[in-house]
Amino acid sequence: MKSVIAENLVKTYRKGEVKALDGLSLDVEEGTVLSVLGPNGAGKTTTVRILATLLSPDSGHATVGGIDVVKHPDKVREIIGLSGQYAAVDETLTGWDNLVMFGQLYHLGKKASIARADELLERFSLTDSAKRPIKTYSGGMRRRLDLAAAIIVKPKILFLDEPTTGLDPRGRQEMWGVIKELVEGGVTLLLTTQYLEEADHLADEIVVIDHGKVIARGTSDVLKKDVGGERLEVIVEANQLKLASEIITRISGTAAHVDEGMRSVSAPVKNGTKSLMDALREFDDAKLHPLDIGLKRPSLDDVFLALTGHAAEETK
Repeated sequence: MKSVIAENLVKTYRKGEVKALDGLSLDVEEGTVLSVLGPNGAGKTTTVRILATLLSPDSGHATVGGIDVVKHPDKVREIIGLSGQYAAVDETLTGWDNLVMFGQLYHLGKKASIARADELLERFSLTDSAKRPIKTYSGGMRRRLDLAAAIIVKPKILFLDEPTTGLDPRGRQEMWGVIKELVEGGVTLLLTTQYLEEADHLADEIVVIDHGKVIARGTSDVLKKDVGGERLEVIVEANQLKLASEIITRISGTAAHVDEGMRSVSAPVKNGTKSLMDALREFDDAKLHPLDIGLKRPSLDDVFLALTGHAAEETK
């Protein structure tokens, strides 16, 4: 069953001059994680805001939990949770006060709001900081509290818009653990990110979007395979890059990619082991001694670069 369906969404700004979404379509299977991957300006946040009923599309159709987001926004809000890119909490209040306030805003009642706040503070390892003002929290603590607020009413469907933006590696790992726990509990999740590692780590399926359109969809392994399987990569001295490139191009049958800064040469190969052995023989014949050589599976960075022609961190 599809928990989220978006069909041909179009959204423009500045009287049509800026097209944020250009016929975007996607869906999320119940109980799974779909990662929407793309650079800043690709349309990720606009997609989330439409699905969460914060924006109306210019055209197209979307349902969340089988409910039309335009016709029945109030009913959609009853079953979703949303955590945006920036922590939506009151910095002057304590963590406990924030969660109790959110509970009461959702009409849980005071007693139920207090019980739920205590439960979530413990679950997100924030009990020791519960009575401290939010302005004293670290970035990771704020993000965890924001996510706790988003699930105060135990939503069936959760939208997380770049939930680890600005976090250090440790904070990101902590947030990943919390997200996995939510999904194991049965939550359907649509996650936007520009961190390729995050999509690889968390998602059942990945949608790659660029300039408001879906340009690829599949599991991490499928997307990597579509780029061309294994790559032969060699690192050499700077003055050997040209010769190494000629050898790798000849073995691959495809023009090698040269990274002068990393002193590396790489190209996709169909028969990895044979290609590696051929390269070693040719390098030996040419009296070229690589600093490192090996076979590399394509990363999601490679996938994004191959699909869009630019790196994931670039903006429009």
